[in-house]
Amino acid sequence: MRLDLFLPESGDKPLPLIIWIHGGAWPAGSKDDPSPAVRFAANGYAVAHVGYRLSQQAKFPAQIHDCKAAVRWLRANADKYKLEPNKFIAWGGSAGGHLVALLGTSGEVAELEGDVNDLKTSSRIQAVVDWFGPTDFLHIGGALLENKDKAAKASPITYVSKDAPPFLIMHGDLDRLVPFNQGELLYTALKKAGADVTFVPMKGAGHGFGGPEAIAPVQDFLKRCLK
Repeated sequence: MRLDLFLPESGDKPLPLIIWIHGGAWPAGSKDDPSPAVRFAANGYAVAHVGYRLSQQAKFPAQIHDCKAAVRWLRANADKYKLEPNKFIAWGGSAGGHLVALLGTSGEVAELEGDVNDLKTSSRIQAVVDWFGPTDFLHIGGALLENKDKAAKASPITYVSKDAPPFLIMHGDLDRLVPFNQGELLYTALKKAGADVTFVPMKGAGHGFGGPEAIAPVQDFLKRCLK
């Protein structure tokens, strides 16, 4: 698998890294798609666009295996690319929101680690920005209810603990594709576990949003987390 790494043109200080994971409902999307994260490369961050196997190529948990392998590779090469290995932020929307949330809650859960790159290098991340991602498949219904064990294994909410990194969850209250309560459910579970979590409902937004009103909460969250 491949990733694209965006770095400022100058500077020797190790930088916090935003790891952007694309959406596309798992069978679509690409690391080459534009993202709101790239603009942060002009503001003191490195940014990585991560590719992962799509669902027609490989079944879950291949997708989270690939994401964790990318985190390990980036951390193992932190010195080479002047990255701060203890300041990795995972950010994604929709299917990417699901995968970043799963990265955040399942740090070093053995069955989700995969076997690519040095497993002695941690796949943990230090903050999560989840934009309108599915979080609890058992509350979505349909055929998932006939596969409860598989649905639970793929749900970020299954692995919630007080050890989760800080989370920012943003979800449109008019989302008809991934229900608004998916964000609420993860927020409630993290809060109950004693984790650091912020929930920002996006009033009037459907499945997807952008603009200054969406970026400002992310900027504020990252400044607070990375002090």
